[in-house]
Amino acid sequence: MSLALDLPRLETTLRLPAQDELQQLLQGLLQPSARIDSKYLYDDRGCELFTDICRLDEYYPTRTEAHIFSDHRDAIAAQLPDTPQWIDLGCGDCSKTLTWLDAVQPARVIGVDIAGEFLHSSMAAVAGANPELECVGVVCDLTQHLELQELLAERPTNPPVFFYPGSSIGNFEPRDAMRFLRRIRAHCGEHGRLLIGADLLKPRAILEAAYDDASGVTAAFNLNILNVVNRELDAEFLPELFRHLAHFDEAHRRIEMHLVARERHSVRLARHTRRYFGAGERIVTEYSHKYSVDEFRALLAASGLHCSHYWTDPQDWFGVFLAEPV
Repeated sequence: MSLALDLPRLETTLRLPAQDELQQLLQGLLQPSARIDSKYLYDDRGCELFTDICRLDEYYPTRTEAHIFSDHRDAIAAQLPDTPQWIDLGCGDCSKTLTWLDAVQPARVIGVDIAGEFLHSSMAAVAGANPELECVGVVCDLTQHLELQELLAERPTNPPVFFYPGSSIGNFEPRDAMRFLRRIRAHCGEHGRLLIGADLLKPRAILEAAYDDASGVTAAFNLNILNVVNRELDAEFLPELFRHLAHFDEAHRRIEMHLVARERHSVRLARHTRRYFGAGERIVTEYSHKYSVDEFRALLAASGLHCSHYWTDPQDWFGVFLAEPV
């Protein structure tokens, strides 16, 4: 379904109505260990806050990845097909894509994100700065599906390059990450490529500081998910009754973000449904899995993608991987 909006072109593949997803959201909150899917972190306000997080001193992934891109941009671009369709998955403000336009010279840019208004403003900024470049926004829930075949088929001579920077792949459970990567593989055709970032294992203190900054931006980002749930379910969470917590789970090799109840209280979740939270009870809002280089290359291989090249920083804190279909 297309939305007739002004420049740039904007489409949506969101599947509405989403009653089944709202039911899943409700059921997650009613489980003994309550859970909210991390995709609900990224409403328009959440996207703004995450952009702020990426500028924090503690949040090393953005800074470290940017250095890798800067140091190796020409070498990376040399491995990509000429004049590709550049697909920025979870594009946010598109700031990372902007740094690649000169090196890649794409035939067009496709930004994909779940937050429609934020996506439209981001793509409009790209189009405004590059009036000769075709820009398309696709509102899509990447955690559920990826349906870009018809859009990509409009330019059959321009192979796709899927760009998935940051460490968002870590938000998937490994099995779900494989399913997601296989969906990308199905779009690649013979000459498509995937350029993806992955956060690597490192000391606990560095990891935990990145997800619990001193200025409280990540806390605000995490707490904002309750505002999203209130809108989606017509619930009555009071964010001030929860606090942010982030810790590294050694056994599962992942950062876990939680919201912790400050005191015992009840929350109306739906018209006839309430949930009681004891003091100290937690809601899981995000996992961020960390990998070794070999583990991530193996994940790509299991998804039908061959890692032809990879680049890391001198400390091996972050990896950028280039993969092609096999």
